[in-house]
Amino acid sequence: MLDARSVSWFSIDQILDDGDDMTSTANRPGDGAARTEEQRLRGNMGVGELVMSVLAFSSPLTTVAGFIPVLLIFSGRTAPGIYLLLTLMLLIFSVGFVRMSRSVENPGGFYSFVTAGLGRPAGLGGAFLALFGYLFIGFFAPSLFAVTLQGFVVNTLHGPDIPWYWYALGIITVTTALAYNRIDLSAKVLTTVMILEVIVVVIFDLAAFASSGGGAERSIGFALPWVADAGLGLALLFAVGNFFGFEATVIYRDEVRNPERTIPRATYLAVIGIGVFYAVAAWAYIAFLGADDAQGAAEANTVNLFNDAATSLIGTIFADIAVVLLITSILASMLSIQNIAARYSFSLAADRALPAFLGRVHSRHGSPHISAISIGLIWGAATVIFTVLGVGPDSLYPIASGSGSFAILLLMFITSVSVLVFFLRRRGSEPASVWKSIVAPLVSAVFLGIITVLAITNYSALIDGSTVLTVVFMTFTFALFAGGAVYALVLRAKRPEIYARLGRQKG
Repeated sequence: MLDARSVSWFSIDQILDDGDDMTSTANRPGDGAARTEEQRLRGNMGVGELVMSVLAFSSPLTTVAGFIPVLLIFSGRTAPGIYLLLTLMLLIFSVGFVRMSRSVENPGGFYSFVTAGLGRPAGLGGAFLALFGYLFIGFFAPSLFAVTLQGFVVNTLHGPDIPWYWYALGIITVTTALAYNRIDLSAKVLTTVMILEVIVVVIFDLAAFASSGGGAERSIGFALPWVADAGLGLALLFAVGNFFGFEATVIYRDEVRNPERTIPRATYLAVIGIGVFYAVAAWAYIAFLGADDAQGAAEANTVNLFNDAATSLIGTIFADIAVVLLITSILASMLSIQNIAARYSFSLAADRALPAFLGRVHSRHGSPHISAISIGLIWGAATVIFTVLGVGPDSLYPIASGSGSFAILLLMFITSVSVLVFFLRRRGSEPASVWKSIVAPLVSAVFLGIITVLAITNYSALIDGSTVLTVVFMTFTFALFAGGAVYALVLRAKRPEIYARLGRQKG
């Protein structure tokens, strides 16, 4: 059903307001960007929809079916503990993240945060990392969707063997059409798909726990990870990618009602929800397979572990339904990523760091429609190019997801440092609790720094590629950040009015 490499990194509501007047200027109190209504996105998302948009990023069913078996190989019975540890660490990261969102009320996500903490050159470098990272992470989806749907059509439905690239181009068209529209439409689609996925995983979990017969050795057979564990480093490295996407809670600032309340709630709910959801799913595997046998079983049957377990526990019909929802799960993940990437493109264009046409807002949908179309065109062109070059889908998605995820991980580390520096500089003028402004950002910076070092030393495993590919993609990633910083310095010398806007600042 799945190539284990395909999900090595996914392997990441009804409360709020919208505005229809697009003629007046609207700077929120304390908002650093002088944004006219033509430059502001609009939406009506609430806490629940925002959380579901974040959860969709990590493609829950894809993670449970394809990634957790891989994690079990690295960590065995400590897999649930790995998720709980990461949940704790990212909650600590969220403390400073949420506190800073109250001080930096710009909708640029990490782009705005890094700018506020480390300056405009670092902020523009971080924005380039983000745009590249999300573009590449999202490109995992067309190829994975294609091979999954192709296999289902041929093997289960006994239908025609349509070339994979037609499926890939089809999903790109669908997500681009949804991303073109008002964010509320995407939110409703993502919420519906996420609810169905969660139901399937919960049924699987309950069946797995029931199968253990209540025996303590099997049903409560996981252990917490320890620093001496042989696979801890790789387990943490791969599992942290399942939490990516919660940055969206601040990216959508202009598209939710009452962001002061919605953003903190959605951030904490997303991190806790993701961590607990996957920890329980990993625990369910252990309950079904046995604490002592889970690691060996995952290694022997990585790709089909979920499908075989679901068939054994509940039946073939349930397993087939799970495959269908796996296909929609990939679509939802791609849509979530495309929405985030489009908003980075929009923010950079609104600041004039990218061509201005990418910063247009649709007059009716209030969406970054040109940026959304551009992301889709890039993915479509890349699909055609790789098809012509004879590169198969199995080779595309590990490289796309791995290299893109490294860029986002590096950006998260830079952001954690930025949050710490931001509050250190403002200790006198903007007092905040030591826990929120110093301790939590420092702890998260150290933790994410360790994970980043692990990613650098294990980059070839991350992308499942050769030494040459490792050198090329890693060099390119660091060059992106450096290139963005240099570009900002050029703007400071040649176009100071644009430089002043960087990070969604007031120009």
